[in-house]
Amino acid sequence: MEGSRERTPHSGGVKRRSKSQSYRRSIRTCFGVASGLSLTPALTARRMNICRKAPKSQNITEKVKPEHLALLVKTEWQLSYVTPLYQFRHTQLKTYARQLSAFIAAEKQQGLAVEVGGLQNTFKVSFSVLQGLAETNDDPETVLIQVQSKPMFARQEDPPKTVWSGWLSCINGNPEYLQSLPKDFTCLPLFCSKGAEGLSSLVKSWLQRTFDCCFGPLDINQTTLQWLAALWTNCHMETNIQKLKMIWTLPVVPPLQVTYTVDSDDALELWRSTRESSAEKSRGAEDEVCIDFSEVTRFMQGLMSHFYRHFRVDLSAGELNQVSSALGSAKLNGKIKISSSRYLISIFSLLTECALLKMPI
Repeated sequence: MEGSRERTPHSGGVKRRSKSQSYRRSIRTCFGVASGLSLTPALTARRMNICRKAPKSQNITEKVKPEHLALLVKTEWQLSYVTPLYQFRHTQLKTYARQLSAFIAAEKQQGLAVEVGGLQNTFKVSFSVLQGLAETNDDPETVLIQVQSKPMFARQEDPPKTVWSGWLSCINGNPEYLQSLPKDFTCLPLFCSKGAEGLSSLVKSWLQRTFDCCFGPLDINQTTLQWLAALWTNCHMETNIQKLKMIWTLPVVPPLQVTYTVDSDDALELWRSTRESSAEKSRGAEDEVCIDFSEVTRFMQGLMSHFYRHFRVDLSAGELNQVSSALGSAKLNGKIKISSSRYLISIFSLLTECALLKMPI
């Protein structure tokens, strides 16, 4: 195990009324004011699951096209949550593409900045379905949105380049909540995007106006980061994660950043010793291995205790900001990268759960 320290600078149903009335109602929902969707209480009393199945390696290339997987993996995505979309139809994606293209063009004509340097002023939008990511009958299919443009001095025959990408998904969404929604609402709570912030804002604005939904930032909190550290370590039984790397920030002046790197075999040995005492009770009804959050907590405590013995620094006094391995990385500010498609479903199931719990409805 290795540790390093460095100083950083300070640093019912819903009755459809008028478009404007419904949109205002969605905005009120973002601030916790009652709306039509507040009549579906399935989510409000829920908490994050304290037990989940251990991730298993899956060859999802049998279900998902390789070119689609290439878009999703090895890319850092910014996470947001989005409330259910009103009257969204997977059969109308070509229409949505034309409408969003026109919306971006109109906003640019009004002088609103789209910060994409060195590109032409014309943008082409495409919507497509990413088949194969839905895990249950209740999960709507994932939708990919791409915005393309040409470099400023490109030749006419040069193909446009993708300057912004985003996707809406629901992977292993809570069935009780999904089934409680009125039929005109489609729940795709996890929104992942990459590209210019100006384009992200325009795409979100169009989605909000068109489908009466609301966006919010999806930070990856301490609990979720701890889950990822444990789940990725568990994956080392099947796939070499190379190392487990964690970054903490300690509340001193100036702030102290601590990078803690653990050899994958050492991390797995600690994880196995943590789980031995609860191996019998951690099996589900179908004899599938489940992981309890109490095991995750003990695993993290073991890592922090080891660090304290060597460096006399108490990491529990600080904030875990980042976790990474050969399988991916996750940051407190809501950025995630998946490096292996074999565990994509497991990780995005966890993030779907986080998105559902963040929605203020």
